Amino acid sequence: MRIRDLLKVEAIELGVSAANKEAAIDKLVALHDKVGNLADVAGYKAAILKRESESTTAIGEGLAVPHAKTAAAKHPGLAAITIPDGVDYDAPDGQPATLAFMIAAPEGAGDAHLEILSRLMVMLMDPDFGAALRAAKTPEEFLDIINKQEDAKYPEEEPAPKKKVAAVAATAAAGAAAATAAAAKGPRVVAVTACPTGIAHTYMAAEALEKKGAEMGIPIKVETNGSGGAKNVLTAEEIAGADGVIIAADKNVEMARFDGKPLVKVPVADGIHKAEELITKATSGAAPVYKAEAGAATEEAASDDESTWRKVYKHLMNGVSHMLPFVVGGGILIALAFLVDTIYCAQNGLPYGSDFGTMTPVSAWLKLVGGYAFNFMLPVLAGFIAMSIADRPGLAVGFVGGWLANLGVTWKYLAMAGNDEAYAEATGHGLVSAGFLGALLAGFLAGFIVNWLKKLTSKFPASLDGIRPMLIYPLVGIAVMAAVMCTINPVMAAINTGISTCLNFLYAKNLIVLLGLLLGLMMATDMGGPINKAAYLFGVGMLSLGTDAGYLMMACVMIGGMVPPIAIAMACQFFPQKFTAQERSTAATNYVMGLSFITEGAIPFAASDPAHVIPAMMVGSGVAGALSALFKCTLMAPHGGIFVFATVGRWYFYLIALAAGALAGMAMLGLLKKDIASKEEIDAEKAAKKAAKAKKA
Repeated sequence: MRIRDLLKVEAIELGVSAANKEAAIDKLVALHDKVGNLADVAGYKAAILKRESESTTAIGEGLAVPHAKTAAAKHPGLAAITIPDGVDYDAPDGQPATLAFMIAAPEGAGDAHLEILSRLMVMLMDPDFGAALRAAKTPEEFLDIINKQEDAKYPEEEPAPKKKVAAVAATAAAGAAAATAAAAKGPRVVAVTACPTGIAHTYMAAEALEKKGAEMGIPIKVETNGSGGAKNVLTAEEIAGADGVIIAADKNVEMARFDGKPLVKVPVADGIHKAEELITKATSGAAPVYKAEAGAATEEAASDDESTWRKVYKHLMNGVSHMLPFVVGGGILIALAFLVDTIYCAQNGLPYGSDFGTMTPVSAWLKLVGGYAFNFMLPVLAGFIAMSIADRPGLAVGFVGGWLANLGVTWKYLAMAGNDEAYAEATGHGLVSAGFLGALLAGFLAGFIVNWLKKLTSKFPASLDGIRPMLIYPLVGIAVMAAVMCTINPVMAAINTGISTCLNFLYAKNLIVLLGLLLGLMMATDMGGPINKAAYLFGVGMLSLGTDAGYLMMACVMIGGMVPPIAIAMACQFFPQKFTAQERSTAATNYVMGLSFITEGAIPFAASDPAHVIPAMMVGSGVAGALSALFKCTLMAPHGGIFVFATVGRWYFYLIALAAGALAGMAMLGLLKKDIASKEEIDAEKAAKKAAKAKKA
């Protein structure tokens, strides 16, 4: 089978004018219908649009390849158009599409046609080939260009004449010898490419990586996970002998086999557009080492508990990462409002009143805008947790769930407020926010609700595929989410209120020092790991309470994360014999990272000597957290280190707590770590530095 068997002249139209992306899709669908490739035109278009909603099929450089594998396609086939004026196709490079192929692949058909279609995708990676197609004057010329390119790149094998048997045998022997030598050497880089449909991007990424590897002189083998299954499968020996691994995929691939290898994981589009960058990273030592779960055959085959935790953690971090900009921006604006009023009161000898934070037009504006930004915190958290679980259909459902959690809407409130809202408040059935925990739960529930709807509607006719994400998921999902939140909000609000009451009690009794100590210890336990993240999320959640006790918790969390890099930097200076020359050279960097609240600067030290470094850092961070709580320092921003000290309450005591924690951590490192460098080595290093400075001067 050849490409010409799938692309008929009648399915080619040149010089098309398309107002937008959907117009181009309509033209290509019409061409497929014209040559009899479709069983259900509406169903096929819906499948195309569904694939586009997952990610654009524009490749870049003026090329788009919309495709779908669906029962609505009757025969495998291609349709092609050129668009001289171009059309916006949401390409990753922003260029308008001027050449488009649409692929129709029937569900359940054989895989032979998929390999032929993959040939076209590989051929389209040649820019000269694309330019020739765009310049074609007639459909016949267009098809002839494809035929010639395919014949040149994929010549059909024919039996060799008998008189050439000896020559062929000699050539085969030479080729076998070369292949044996290459196999013995093995690829330096192994890669896997995959896209959701497995027709176009999978093979284009593979071609780009192989081509760039050849140009760079780096042997590379690429496994393609296309619609026809995995091809060119990597062997255990090839993986073991490779310097690095590249995963360019938009769907799950088998990962456990790459345990212990430097691995770069990117979207499949990066495999097409950033091949050189990926190969360089995989072979230069810059790629992180992949760690699979022990005993797992595949990434998904890990133990249920660990696999579940990993997924929960991933979804949670997706919500937190999108939420933080709102918390940072809103929190700092609110803090600046209080700062403005503090200065205003000091200059005019005024006491702090109930309107503190809104006493001047500037402070009132800052507090208003900051408050609005802060109000998005919980809906965004829930929305993006849901989106991580259920993709884009989960966003709206999660966002609404987060907002209902923020408001604290309940069935009783709705029933009473319908008659008299004041009465609802007076009888204890008013709005009580479910807070951070309520929004957290809303995000996960929203994701599960949408996935349940996907499963429930999976048997619907293909013609309804287009309305499922646009109508059914948001309509039914939001309604179900609202009902669920009205049911669970009373429980979550009670928990949220209980936490707030407990914190206020501890704050009033000066027992909150113990909690500050605990949070400081947690921040230094695994420095960027799950325990560290749990402490940080607790601090961010406490910000949403809007109380002094909540702000105090955030201050303990940040100072606990600032201490480890600073303590290590100080130890490198005051106890240089405890560290290698390379470790000592990072002192200045760790000062900057610590002051910026980037705890991860301490990770290399903890990884090289965990038994001594981690306990020392826990002592330092624990001291800092306890002192911060003792001094009742507060923080209204969730990140920023010294750059947000303007939002710190009692900042002078905060600096004292930070210095004390860093000194304690440094002292513990000096006590616990053994000497690994001699005095002569240290003196020689100092002399070399002095000589270098003198030379520069």
